[in-house]
Amino acid sequence: MSVNIDDNRIALAIPPFLRLAFRPFFLGGAVFSMVAIGWWVWYWTFPGSWLPYGGPVWWHAHEMVFGFSCLIVVGFLLTAVKNWTGTTGLRGAPLFMLFALWVLGRCALALSFLLGDSLSPYWIAFVDVLFLPAAAAAMFYPVYMVRQWRNMFFVPLLLLFTLLNGASHWAVLNDRPDLAVRALHSAIFLVCLVIAIMGGRVIPMFTANGTGTKKVMPIKWLDQLSLLSLNLIVASSIAGFENLPNSWISSLFAIAAAANAYRFIRWGFWKCGKVPLLWSLHIGYAFLPIGLIVTLLHFNDIAVISYSTAIHFFSVGAIGGMILAMISRVSLGHVGLPLTPPKTMSVAFILVLLAAIFRTIIPILAPSLIQWSIVSAGVLWMIAYGLFCLCYGPMLWSTRVDGRPG
Repeated sequence: MSVNIDDNRIALAIPPFLRLAFRPFFLGGAVFSMVAIGWWVWYWTFPGSWLPYGGPVWWHAHEMVFGFSCLIVVGFLLTAVKNWTGTTGLRGAPLFMLFALWVLGRCALALSFLLGDSLSPYWIAFVDVLFLPAAAAAMFYPVYMVRQWRNMFFVPLLLLFTLLNGASHWAVLNDRPDLAVRALHSAIFLVCLVIAIMGGRVIPMFTANGTGTKKVMPIKWLDQLSLLSLNLIVASSIAGFENLPNSWISSLFAIAAAANAYRFIRWGFWKCGKVPLLWSLHIGYAFLPIGLIVTLLHFNDIAVISYSTAIHFFSVGAIGGMILAMISRVSLGHVGLPLTPPKTMSVAFILVLLAAIFRTIIPILAPSLIQWSIVSAGVLWMIAYGLFCLCYGPMLWSTRVDGRPG
């Protein structure tokens, strides 16, 4: 018993913001996404000003995937691994150092705006690549210590993100925009794989708990088919869709769309209309099969849909929507509050949904309005994530309401 008391004393002596990874990573990611999207809106409004390392398109895609999305994924994993393994979790100085690595990467890329060619691009690439392997090591240690092999696959997954990030920088340094696009889009599909994995674990449970209904039990072959097809999409994207038979690519996207649509329907989205933390999760996940269908249409020239528009069904709809819903729920649970978000968050969930619609549907229906749709979607995103920061910032900076560590 004295060990627990001593551990609690140590934990409570740590500043609240550094007691678990979700605190700095969720808030830092939300704030950074507003800054990154804010610059993107500025660029589309005043093109040609303040050109960054890699160029505007590379910088936007890279920072929203490796700067924003990967930080949230790592924050979720390093928070969840505490419960999975029963360990203390990354906290205090080690957590600060890991977060500082991420901040250093963002600063290196931001300095490229100001210093241009006077800042070594190799130094920028080196600094930015450091965060994800360090996160993989932080994930590996507690899982290995308790021999919990079921969750060990997240370690190579983080290392794959590292390789894709490194490849995106290599492409910039060697003037290979084709490989840069391939690495960045592959990383987006990899984030979607994480969404499918975690969605399958938590959405049925959250839905049952939040609606007081019976949990929908998984169908093993359906989950395996869903994840296998998405794994193969990631692998095919890395290899280059253009290098593979269209019949193979079409089959993969069709199977992945059908499997994930069936999962989505089984989870009972119609039960969640009165629970914002649930309907926001379900709608975010719905963009995954929708994006797969739209991308299938693109590859087969069935509809006039650009690949960029198809990708944004994943990046804004599935990733942006799911992240906002998940960090809103996870934060409440881990600060000891009831799972009822501030009412303002319902507005935020609607705004990020509208951002996805503006960025995807309007360019399909009215291609001439692409600039207006990008700027509008960006503004909606910033307001949505700004509302999260206003509502959750004080919670993430403060101690748990029950006085417990974490």
